[in-house]
Amino acid sequence: MLAELAKFEDVNVAAVCELDSRRLRRSVRRTKAAKGYADWKDMIAKESAIQGVFVATPTHLHKDIALGLLEMGKHVYCEAPMASSIDDLQAMARAAKGAKTAFQVGHPARSNPVYKLARSFFRSGSIDDVVSMHGSWHRKLTWRTPTQDASREKALNWRLYNATSSGLPGEVGSHLYDALHWFTKKVPTSVKGQGAKLLHDDGREVPDTVLCQFGLDGGVSLVIEATLANSFGSSHVLLNGTMGTIKLAGRHGWLFKEADAPVQGWEVYANRQQFHDERGITLIADATKLASQGKLKEGIGLPHPELYYSVERFLKSVAEGKPVACTAEDGLRAGAVAIRAHEATLANREVPIEADLFKV
Repeated sequence: MLAELAKFEDVNVAAVCELDSRRLRRSVRRTKAAKGYADWKDMIAKESAIQGVFVATPTHLHKDIALGLLEMGKHVYCEAPMASSIDDLQAMARAAKGAKTAFQVGHPARSNPVYKLARSFFRSGSIDDVVSMHGSWHRKLTWRTPTQDASREKALNWRLYNATSSGLPGEVGSHLYDALHWFTKKVPTSVKGQGAKLLHDDGREVPDTVLCQFGLDGGVSLVIEATLANSFGSSHVLLNGTMGTIKLAGRHGWLFKEADAPVQGWEVYANRQQFHDERGITLIADATKLASQGKLKEGIGLPHPELYYSVERFLKSVAEGKPVACTAEDGLRAGAVAIRAHEATLANREVPIEADLFKV
């Protein structure tokens, strides 16, 4: 977060709050003149000039901090998932709805220029009717922070325990689902899950590999799968339609057309990439501007990480009063779907996703 904030010259990072003293010292060193605090309430009390706060604590700690900041009249950027329990999600959505300040949830797809371009193609009917959707996240990681202090183990490794985490469906699956919902507006009514510890059977409670199949009206298929045991394929979402497929992977995006799809005039000038026996049209944000600068081929992919554009959008909301990219109600929806998916993977069965979960 600090690395991306440092790219904005007109932003002053006034203070950093972190419980771990070593991390706090490192964070303060990375900023120009920020002061360090171990207590966020103390920070706000002493730094009256603070307008906005980025909440990037462990997920289960988001609610109390975010609600306190909103009550104090601060703008809030809350990392996603927004919370790890349904009650916390609903409380945060209610508070944000009644607040006079900006509240943005950190699902980055909604601010990503490549995703926004792809969404414009999708909304214009480029792939026609949606047949299926797929979200995938593969990383070979442990999610475990080593420590010799047994009293700190659960605090450091909060992602590994059900009391403080919604596991892979929450920490990564919520991002994948939010991106797909942003395109299609489809909300599942049930989820069938399976989960297992295939590599990291080290005392953790959450599975290291999950597969979630969501029930949608109209027979459309939605599958989200994630693993900490394999890195092939990295992270991406697919929207498969009767006339084409959109693939999105962080800074990159492609449109794969069906053989019987109509040809558009602009396709003559489009960049293409080969994927085995498929050829995809590269979706390049600001392609016209890049072409005029003679940089079109250099411009495949984004120059910054996804987080940069999410931070940028929040800063504009604070400075100019523009709508946030991802509202608390969006965060409630993605978080609630993820929590039900996590429950399904733990039980290895199908569970309902009740419409009442999304009410504010």
